[in-house]
Amino acid sequence: MIECTNLSKSYQATPVVDSLTFSLPAGSICAFLGPNGAGKSTTVKMLTGLLRPTSGCATVAGLDVASAPQMLKQQIGVLPEHLGLFDYLTVEEHLHMAGPVYGLSASETRRRSDDLLRALALEHGRETFADHCSHGMRKKTALAMALLHNPRVLFLDEPFEGIDPVTAKTIHDLLERLASRGVTVFFTSHILSIVERMATHYILIRRGRMVWSSKAEDLPSSIEEMYFEMVEAPRTEELPWLGATS
Repeated sequence: MIECTNLSKSYQATPVVDSLTFSLPAGSICAFLGPNGAGKSTTVKMLTGLLRPTSGCATVAGLDVASAPQMLKQQIGVLPEHLGLFDYLTVEEHLHMAGPVYGLSASETRRRSDDLLRALALEHGRETFADHCSHGMRKKTALAMALLHNPRVLFLDEPFEGIDPVTAKTIHDLLERLASRGVTVFFTSHILSIVERMATHYILIRRGRMVWSSKAEDLPSSIEEMYFEMVEAPRTEELPWLGATS
């Protein structure tokens, strides 16, 4: 469902993403992991047709990301890091605005909106303006917009960042149900405890280059151990003055 061959992006001859090659089947949940600045967001932008690769190629749902960006957007849903909501639209108005963009009729948009609001526990906040929503409500609203047109592939940038445990569990369970129905989920996250519970595939990236790619069952150790070993080891500094009492 997602295939990359030597996918690369450079700015002024400096590589940001360097020769990524991987393949993901339908129904997989892939955790795309790396530190800030590793090239994760740039990769997602290329896979969603927002950035043109410098070299290499990628297909998503059978569509070339560089030559068919409009058709691609009909097949994918995207939860961006900064959500892109309008402060003075309500939760429900965001969904009613998004439906016609994807060619849904008004009646189908309302029906699907009601289903998503209920599934994401947003029905009681449907008339809340975005600027009055909690971070969790905003994130669930943006996710509902990404799901409204029934995409085949979901790209999620930090879906679990800054949200409460109940919201995280709601999103986690929904994504697992979607994957069981054949939807492919490609997500970034720094919360390794959640990642380890749900990912079926892992891709680790460091300084724009892939350092590991495998199914979850093929990891030789925990994802936390793999991350610290292959991507970025934690730093421990001894500060003898900190916590000392005189």
